[in-house]
Amino acid sequence: MIEKALTSEDVEFVTTLHGEEQTSFVVLMQPRGDQADVLLRAIDDLAMGELKEAAREGAEPEGKNARQSAELALEVSLGALRQAGSEAVGQVIEEHPLDKLKSVVDDAEADEVIVLTAPHYVEEFFHRDWASRARHKVGVPVLKLFAHSE
Repeated sequence: MIEKALTSEDVEFVTTLHGEEQTSFVVLMQPRGDQADVLLRAIDDLAMGELKEAAREGAEPEGKNARQSAELALEVSLGALRQAGSEAVGQVIEEHPLDKLKSVVDDAEADEVIVLTAPHYVEEFFHRDWASRARHKVGVPVLKLFAHSE
């Protein structure tokens, strides 16, 4: 599960987690929107010392307006994973992402879930981040990784 396009560092990291073992990915892209509100994202930006990012949070597209950029980010990420030698498919999910994650894990008989996001300190503190919530839902190990910056 990702929330932005994977960087080359992210791709290298996730494709080498299991050494030389062949990996395949089902990538679920969660666009910006209901998963966190503007204030929480701004607090996260401030906590990381990213003052300019905090000021721009209100200008970022959210919800249905974020779908087009999410689809592009997903295609870029899938292409990068395939170029690195992995099988990769995916989709943008907007509603009930944890239910969709659970069904993908079951259908694909996944060994693990990787949640690759920016730090979300407020949500993590209250265990409301995607990884914490997924651990109670999917029935396989959930690995939380922090995405690299552009």
